[in-house]
Amino acid sequence: MPIAVDIDVMLAKRKMSVGELADRVGITPANLAVLKNGRAKAVRFATLAALCEVLKCQPGDLLRWESESESEAVVVADV
Repeated sequence: MPIAVDIDVMLAKRKMSVGELADRVGITPANLAVLKNGRAKAVRFATLAALCEVLKCQPGDLLRWESESESEAVVVADV
């Protein structure tokens, strides 16, 4: 998928657990894991805004675009 999710990077920078973030944002840890691992097909702006508010960041700190060829290169390199 060309949209990469960097929530784990912000969690590490803020020294916050997934459970704490989920609790403060108001979503389940399972739903946060789906988003964090890049398996989500969509994210509500309200959820994105809450994530940014809690993590004190901008949406661009959490989401980035990468070309399909970059995504494929990473997968091939990981094998």
